[in-house]
Amino acid sequence: MTEEAAYLTGQANHLGVTIQADLVKQKQATLNGGFRELHFGKTHENMYTELTSEHPIDLVRYQVMNCYTGRAGLINSGGASSGKDDFAEAARTAVINKRAGGMGVISGRKAFQRPMGEGIKLVNLIGYLSEQ
Repeated sequence: MTEEAAYLTGQANHLGVTIQADLVKQKQATLNGGFRELHFGKTHENMYTELTSEHPIDLVRYQVMNCYTGRAGLINSGGASSGKDDFAEAARTAVINKRAGGMGVISGRKAFQRPMGEGIKLVNLIGYLSEQ
């Protein structure tokens, strides 16, 4: 899934900041090597081995770096609502985003397509983890 590759999403983030966006919303990067998979662009192997790793925080950190190191804030999307794993996925996304230097998480469907009490718990969980 190249749309979740750190280097490809990083290029999109760079374009967003170039047109003076205040915030950039992006899927959380989950893999490395997008250009290799597409057989596009001039790349060097060190781009995948020295500049970042496969660790999720490093991948999102690369996205933040492409937002001119936070000049435009990076907000990761929480992803589609999948049901029972929503709380774990939202917590993971919030912690990774925070530790990588991002600004927050968007969690629309995960919170608003469930009973109000559960949605409130989910939003409170994300808020709590984003402050830590």
